[in-house]
This record gives sequence, C-alpha cells and structure tokens, in this order.
Amino acid sequence: MIQRVPIAPNGPSFSKLIYGTWRILDDAATATAEDLLRRLHQCLDLGITTVDTAEIYGLYKVEEFIGETLKKEPGLRDKLEIVTKCGIYVPCEFHPERRTAFYNAEASRLVKSTEKSLRLMGIDHIDLLLVHRPDWLTGADETAAGLNKLLKDGKIRAAGVSNYNVHQFELLNSRMDQPLVTNQVEFSLLHMDPIYDGTGDQCQRLGIKPMAWSPLGKGALMDSTQPASARIHAKCAELGAKYDGATVDQLAYAWIMAHPSQPLPIIGTNKLDRLIATAKSAGIRLEREDWYALWTAAKGHGIP
Repeated sequence: MIQRVPIAPNGPSFSKLIYGTWRILDDAATATAEDLLRRLHQCLDLGITTVDTAEIYGLYKVEEFIGETLKKEPGLRDKLEIVTKCGIYVPCEFHPERRTAFYNAEASRLVKSTEKSLRLMGIDHIDLLLVHRPDWLTGADETAAGLNKLLKDGKIRAAGVSNYNVHQFELLNSRMDQPLVTNQVEFSLLHMDPIYDGTGDQCQRLGIKPMAWSPLGKGALMDSTQPASARIHAKCAELGAKYDGATVDQLAYAWIMAHPSQPLPIIGTNKLDRLIATAKSAGIRLEREDWYALWTAAKGHGIP
C-alpha cells in the first residue's frame, strides 16, 4: 500500500504517487465514466488517493468528465484528494472569440475558474488549487487576494502553484494568509531543472513537497531510439535485477522520489496494468551510487 504523507506543515496529506488526468480523454476506448471508475478504484486499492487535474485539460473538458464519473458513485469523492489548476486560457470551442493563448491570475479570474471547476466536478471544495503558470501581467498582491478569498470562503482547502521559479514562489508566498503548500514542476531523468534552479532547495527549506509532472520526460524516456533514453535503458537493464526486476519507468519514478525534497510524481496512464506496475516504484529505495549512475546515463557524462 502506497504511503500517504503531509505535503506541507500546513497542508493536506497526499499519496506519494498521484494519478494524473491530463490525457484521460485522449483514447476513446478508455474515455468512459465506467473505465475511469475502474482506474480510480484501482488507484484506491494501491493507496493512490490523490487525483491531479486542471481547468485546461482536454481543452476544458476533463473536469466535466471527472464530475460525470463521480456522480455515478456517491461517496467516492470523499475517498480522494482532488487537485486542480487554473490560469491558462486558449482559443477553443467554448471561447471562439479568443485569438491568442494567455495567462490570467487576477483574483476575479481565479475565483471564477474555481467556481466553474467546483460546478463541473460536482464537488463542494477543492483540496488543493494551483495557479497553473505565472502570469507576468498580474501582481502578487492581486493573485494572493484571489487565493486568500477562496481559502477564506472554504472553496479550497490549500493553495499552491505550478511552474513557478523560486523568486515568483517566494513573492506570492509573502502575500498569502495561509502559506503555499507546493510547487508542481516538470522533473524527470530527462528534465532535471529542479535540482539546479533552486526549486528543490526552496521546497526543502520550507518543508513542502513538490509535485513532479511528466516524470517520464513526456514519454521520451520510453523511446530507446533517443541517445539519452538509450543510455538510461542500458543502465536500467544492469540495475533491474538488483531491484527485483524493476523496469525503466519504475526506476525512473524511484529516482525522482529519492531526491531529498521528496517529490510526489504524477502518473499519466489510462491502463490498469501500468498503474499497478508504477505503484511498485514507491517501494524502491535506490542506493546512492545507483542514483548517480542513472544521472550519469541521462547526462552522458560523469559528475563534475
């Protein structure tokens, strides 16, 4: 059973692996409420209790799909922590008047988007709301005003951000009545920025756990024809037997979770067998030398 951990000193407890819904509408064969129900129950059986989504996912259709699914089984929502994000607005069938994609983290926009998310998912609160991307035209006071109002009104239980750098995070956090609880960032063997850009260090200093999106490098990690991926595959083939036959993706998830900031990887799959296999990564404890061996394989050279 996958462990649950507090994401921050003032934050909720989440499962160490999170089920992501970015692409749950991509495959028509699995884009049914019945299939999603099966996956959610499989997640719960594995101890994966946290679900990550976003207003923009599926061009603004995923949240509604989640809502339709939850309606089929009253009480299921109470077994889950729901994370959603808002702040990205693009041309789509619902807004044909939009000509250009843009960010908007103004207070009124955050409140309106959150209220829409609640309505579409048929829930009375969101466990964690994230500002999806920094909005360069909105000041921290304005963004914080929206998040603080949502917290005060009980529409969200906690607030955080996604894709913020350390300075943007610190500025917004300084305006919050209730501290931000996470930063959801891209992190994988093929995208190690959080190790170098201060994101992981900031999370450690504040005692918060980052969430890691695209932990398989947007799927590129599984393409062994790419040079970096080929080197990682070769190293994982060496290490697999040592870790009870662990696969490339299992070792890749374990590599992320070994970082001292204790990231929570977001799983993006529509297949039950992949959910079950990925869950095993939570039990893998990479030895120090093996972690650096995977770093070396990804980079194509040794440490400085």
